[in-house]
Amino acid sequence: MRLVLGTLIGISCGALLFGQAPAAPPVTPGLLPDWDIRAILEEMSAHATRLQPVLAQIDAKSWIAKGASESYAAQLQSSKDQARAMAGDAKALTKDPEKLTACLELYFRIAGLDDMLASLEQGIRKYQDPALAQTLASVAAENGANRDRFRNYIVSLAAQREQVCAITDREAQRCRDVVASRPAQSAPQAEGKK
Repeated sequence: MRLVLGTLIGISCGALLFGQAPAAPPVTPGLLPDWDIRAILEEMSAHATRLQPVLAQIDAKSWIAKGASESYAAQLQSSKDQARAMAGDAKALTKDPEKLTACLELYFRIAGLDDMLASLEQGIRKYQDPALAQTLASVAAENGANRDRFRNYIVSLAAQREQVCAITDREAQRCRDVVASRPAQSAPQAEGKK
């Protein structure tokens, strides 16, 4: 938000210097206020924390003895790592929720974790305990609404940034045109030279 305000103030000041009315601020429908997205991020962090004890109950090594692929063990370890990272990243992002790159990294982490959890759920059902598979599915599903709201926030944030860049570019081009169209002023002649 500070970047947007700083950009708009700069545009307004430039427009005032050139005697033009400032451009209207960009309006992005659907961009959640900071306090709303912070609440979503807090809940996503809490969800990742709740997911970790369920992942700790999975015994992929015993699955391999029953004929399962060794890739399940790698998926389990990666899921544990991603859940821990997701909890920390979501918590850290609450301090600056408009950091687009961090938002994208978190969203991709969530999407990757969801895919691995679906695969692990199938393995748990087949090689360990259907009740545990159902528990994992239930806990994993808890994040669905927050994930969707977060995705919509990222799209709105990116759209807002595009609007600001477009306005800044148009204003810079207008300023270049104004400067280029002014006649060059001759330097004052020094006294004694006529």
